[in-house]
Amino acid sequence: MSEITSSSVVLIGMPGAGKSTIGEALALRRGVQFVDTDRLIAHREGLSLQALLDANGYEYLRAIEAEVLLAGKFINQVVATGGSAVYSSAAMAHLRQFGICVFIDIPLPEIVRRVQNFTRRGIAGPLGQDLQGVFIERLPLYRRYADITVDGDGLGESELLAAVESALANYDDSGV
Repeated sequence: MSEITSSSVVLIGMPGAGKSTIGEALALRRGVQFVDTDRLIAHREGLSLQALLDANGYEYLRAIEAEVLLAGKFINQVVATGGSAVYSSAAMAHLRQFGICVFIDIPLPEIVRRVQNFTRRGIAGPLGQDLQGVFIERLPLYRRYADITVDGDGLGESELLAAVESALANYDDSGV
């Protein structure tokens, strides 16, 4: 088993999957810093993600996201990525250098229930693409980059946190 206590944990998944909520709690439990990359983007640009989308389009937001991720040194942190981080293979390779990539897998009906503000949430996708379209497009990317997939179907916040912690504790990256 690999020693993960000094390694970062990178959370990926759909908007509404609980990356920030679980990430904050996980960082507190591990005694490390929590980083929300959407907040890094908004801070760097001086605008909300939705304002960036409205002014410049989704391709611009994805490019800025990749730049921010590639510039980051995510050492011994819990990192909650934006849902579209997986569109940049370079950014994902960079993130994975710092630790384990955990996909919080929440089924589409639950994502739809949680994300009531889709058109105002700053979700980077083509004009006219709905939440289902985003989900279908991103799911294979989340699976590609995940070292661990945690099935969050039907789990509450504390149960999901426990499932992530358990998956991390049992993770073996030896390739065997």
